[in-house]
Amino acid sequence: MNILVLNSGSSSLKFQVMDVEITESGECAADYLAEGIIESIGSYAQITYHVTGQPKTRLNEPVKNHEIGIDKVLRWLISPGSQIKGIQSYADIHAVGHRVVHGGEMFVESIIIDDKVKSGIEKCMDLAPLHNPANLKGIEAVTKLLGTKTPQVAVFDTAFHATLPEEAYLYGLPYQFYRRYKIRRYGFHGNSHRYIAYKYRKINQIPREQTNIISVHLGNGCSACSIQAGISVDTSMGFTPLDGLVMGTRSGDTDASILHYLHRKEGLNFDDMDNLLNKRSGLLGISGLTSDMRELLDEVAEHDDRRAKLAIDIFCRNVRKYIAAYYVEAEGNVDAIVFTGGIGENSAEIRRRICEPLKSIGLDLDNDKNNQGLSVQDYQKISTDHSKLAAWAIPTDEEYIIAVDTIRQVNKHIEAE
Repeated sequence: MNILVLNSGSSSLKFQVMDVEITESGECAADYLAEGIIESIGSYAQITYHVTGQPKTRLNEPVKNHEIGIDKVLRWLISPGSQIKGIQSYADIHAVGHRVVHGGEMFVESIIIDDKVKSGIEKCMDLAPLHNPANLKGIEAVTKLLGTKTPQVAVFDTAFHATLPEEAYLYGLPYQFYRRYKIRRYGFHGNSHRYIAYKYRKINQIPREQTNIISVHLGNGCSACSIQAGISVDTSMGFTPLDGLVMGTRSGDTDASILHYLHRKEGLNFDDMDNLLNKRSGLLGISGLTSDMRELLDEVAEHDDRRAKLAIDIFCRNVRKYIAAYYVEAEGNVDAIVFTGGIGENSAEIRRRICEPLKSIGLDLDNDKNNQGLSVQDYQKISTDHSKLAAWAIPTDEEYIIAVDTIRQVNKHIEAE
């Protein structure tokens, strides 16, 4: 089944096309056919198309909205110039899987999209006002362009964390606010953490029930997830993706009273505060330079910049704090720390800074393997063979999870009919 995976952001559109097959053993095998991104939707957009094994094509064209963007993607996919194996017409796109950021408590697993599901996604807009409207635009655009006969599946970022126990997802607020408004920890990056749990158990040839790890997704957005017996039992992001770890431009954990203090001192209103916490804090806010970890590491190496070093130290300390907390909460029943995301996969230096102080809980880093990174294979064990607590770097693949859920939901729907 040829699956088109779409990730519709507020001003961007990422896509990937996979030929997915369910094997006799029930596993899913994916052939990655093409991918791309449209950035700056609403103005003069930057478009990148890439057929696997071929050079990338880059264009600059006006793209007014998501519907026009998806129309461009679909036309490119079936064009003779793209030469994508097995795709010559719209009929060769058998299903579309959508990343949807927030499913609230309404959606705890992936689901075939119908009017009821679209209404539910709309009801969750208050919980993700920047993301769910864009996700819904992508769904509606596909319906308009491909028609209602092409099945679409919603795969929710929050769904993997639906297994959190009540004591992990409730805040120390009056319980009435949870009952009235569903204010609670939802967690995000769920498709990434779910993929890491899947990939880890496949590498180590263990069943889901024996998968006890702490997954650390480090990129511009960052989150940690405690996975016990293959399911999420705690995670750092909360009611929104702002909570938890220090990130590229997000503050992470912050004393809420600071906002009232800044309101009195600086006259900040609620929009100012939201902008401050989400777009001007984190690595950028501490360093005063950049949100890019690579640039901060270069500043430290070349100029010994004090605030760049401080931003890195705070970032790494914060990650260690969550790892240690999850390790203790799991009573030591953790087999590995797994790093993923742009920083987690690619920065040996950040992995080293996080891991070396974790010797007290049994992690012995192998610096040679850590520095070797992922150059030889698509994953790497970075701890020594005698380390009590293992450490790994494993690239995430959220699109694979979306494609797999799409084919499974479509097949289930066909069987039900």
